[in-house]
Amino acid sequence: MIDLKEFQVWFLTGSQHLYGEETIKQVADHAKEIADYLNDSEDISVSVVFKPVLTTSDSIFDTLVEASSDKKCIGVVTWMHTFSPAKMWIRGLKALQKPLLHLHTQYNSEIPWDSIDMDFMNLNQSAHGDREFGHIVSKLGKQRKVVTGYWKDEDVLKSVDSWARACAAWQDWQGAKFARFGDNMREVSVTDGDKVAAEERFGFSVNTYAVGDLVKVIDAVSDAEVQELIKEYESTYTLAENVQESGSKRQNLIDAAQIELGMKKFLEQGGFKGFSNTFEDLYGMKQLPGIATQRLMEQGYGYAGEGDWKTAALVRAAKVMGAGLKGGNSFMEDYTYHLKKGEEMVLGAHMLEVDPSLTSEKPRLEVHPLSIGGKDDPARLVFDGDPAEKALNASLVDMGGRFRLVVNDVVGINPNKDMPKLPVARVFWKPLPSLQVAASGWIYAAGAHHTVYSQNLSLEHFRDFAAFANIEVVHIGKDTDLYQLQKELLWNDKYYTEK
Repeated sequence: MIDLKEFQVWFLTGSQHLYGEETIKQVADHAKEIADYLNDSEDISVSVVFKPVLTTSDSIFDTLVEASSDKKCIGVVTWMHTFSPAKMWIRGLKALQKPLLHLHTQYNSEIPWDSIDMDFMNLNQSAHGDREFGHIVSKLGKQRKVVTGYWKDEDVLKSVDSWARACAAWQDWQGAKFARFGDNMREVSVTDGDKVAAEERFGFSVNTYAVGDLVKVIDAVSDAEVQELIKEYESTYTLAENVQESGSKRQNLIDAAQIELGMKKFLEQGGFKGFSNTFEDLYGMKQLPGIATQRLMEQGYGYAGEGDWKTAALVRAAKVMGAGLKGGNSFMEDYTYHLKKGEEMVLGAHMLEVDPSLTSEKPRLEVHPLSIGGKDDPARLVFDGDPAEKALNASLVDMGGRFRLVVNDVVGINPNKDMPKLPVARVFWKPLPSLQVAASGWIYAAGAHHTVYSQNLSLEHFRDFAAFANIEVVHIGKDTDLYQLQKELLWNDKYYTEK
């Protein structure tokens, strides 16, 4: 389980000694009140830690260096209560290695019309103090997010939380390891990429591990462990008749449980946060991991099929960003279309591996033949994904020398149709602004056929996250015009290849 409260953002307030000790004390009291409010708010998912008011170049530098080296600190929030001369911030900002959010707010929400005097004006200078700070951040070319508004307002809190969740996912990527069981699906382009460039840009590593080494761990799983997991299956899911105790495919279920336990042990022993595999490389395994992959994703691991390590890493990032929110995040593939005029929609699935966090129904546990892979019939969880008024698909692609994140807003729907001959987990959605524009735009943008399907994250989360790596974000949504999108792609090509 991912607990975002284990992550900290530091609340830093700027001022100067020009105003005297009484003013600095008031600044500190107000700043602590704001930091405590953010920390206690149900709208903020991480811990917010108040730090002493910063009034000198040395204190700013020391604090930002400390933030950069503190493993619990995932980012810093800055606010200028009074005027804080921005040259004091240059050394510290240049040393800062953690994400930065500039909260442009003020302690009071309204002007105290009857009592306002010069003492009040002397204390409450955020309107121009934050502009002084903002100038130096822009002049230094420092990436940051600016959130403007009163610190108790819901929209301000949600925007801060979007950034904080992205910070947590970014911190989670730093030093993360992803296992690739076997190699890429043969001859496939978009699922491959430059793993060295990815480690330099994103902070995580991807290495290949022999399927035989995984099989050794699977084979070492005890019968007692398998039987314990079978009991969990029986209490959690509705078991098809052929996998029940006397069913003809009971052994397939036992084998699937052994695979799940072995895979989890391998991942835990290696400290991995996600994995990929391919049905072309299953040597020594009895079946393609179906239910194992589904349940491991549900527990927070990133995953993508066919050796697609980029999507596996992005699934993990989405798991962290979405922790505690209603709905789920899963590896997904646009599998087939419904093109009836006026009813256009996408059926999303992937053979066996869709995360049950996408449904509120009780999944069915079934075993059926699989026409590819040449292995025993695999076990899988079968369900329909819940509708989601605001959902999205996101794809991380290697453009050659740089990376691009493509995001399409969609509406998750229930088509109210039975599919008795399709025994896989499936999700339906309508892309915005339409299937025709969204699919064409996705193809123009080189988006992959593999995605992260999210029921609880927004474009803001992914934009905040991508900004930390300084990579391009291409958004396809309700206002997308294909002509303008193609021009945007040309401009982006020029900008990102010349940086």
